[in-house]
Amino acid sequence: MTVLRIATYNIHKGFSHFNRRVVLHDLRDRLRELNADIMFLQEVQGENVRDALRYHSYPAQPQHEFLADQMWPHHAYGKNAVYDDGHHGNAILSRYPIVRWDNQDISAHRFESRGLLHCEIEPPGTGRLVHCICVHFGLSARGRGVQFNALVERIKQMVPADAPLIVAGDFNDWRNRARSMLALELQLHEVHEENHGRLARSYPAGMPLLRMDRIYVRGLEVRRSSVHAWRKISDHAALSTTLVLP
Repeated sequence: MTVLRIATYNIHKGFSHFNRRVVLHDLRDRLRELNADIMFLQEVQGENVRDALRYHSYPAQPQHEFLADQMWPHHAYGKNAVYDDGHHGNAILSRYPIVRWDNQDISAHRFESRGLLHCEIEPPGTGRLVHCICVHFGLSARGRGVQFNALVERIKQMVPADAPLIVAGDFNDWRNRARSMLALELQLHEVHEENHGRLARSYPAGMPLLRMDRIYVRGLEVRRSSVHAWRKISDHAALSTTLVLP
């Protein structure tokens, strides 16, 4: 039996709510407090030349490397949105080796670049691979439909039915379409809903009302789940869960 601590967080490109200040140093401290084995991050800037010149506290390395520091020696970054000053996307930070990873473009149109970051992680002593998919779906219902279908197809094609699976991130899923797409079709269940009887409210962080962020699992036992609303760091709350790999 192996215990896995998991967290997901939309880090808002390292800026506080309303983009008032760079919060990457505070953010790194908060993430360390979660003590997660695997961290799913969205809106991670791999590069931004303008911000690096504008803010003296802006780190020289990509945000996922700065946040990983010495706590998560293994990490993968999926570049999705590319613009004149740089790019951003999703990232997975891990204490354990990432054996394989891939970033699939699931953009529904040219105005919103989105991807599925899929890592296969091997916790030591288990001899098993845990499939981890970090998502950040679009704002339009039509776009999310395309992206949900892409996620379902990837899982069907790339993840063995008996393999432990974690799908986490910012779903932007106001109508909870994920329940029918993921729970019924793929036998995934959401950790907060299983633990507390309802999805977690995670947006906006100052007064969470919308259930935007999720952690879905298959082949893992849910022990506990929590919401972390750090109001001065991001516009989203972070979610964490403790899982058991049988």
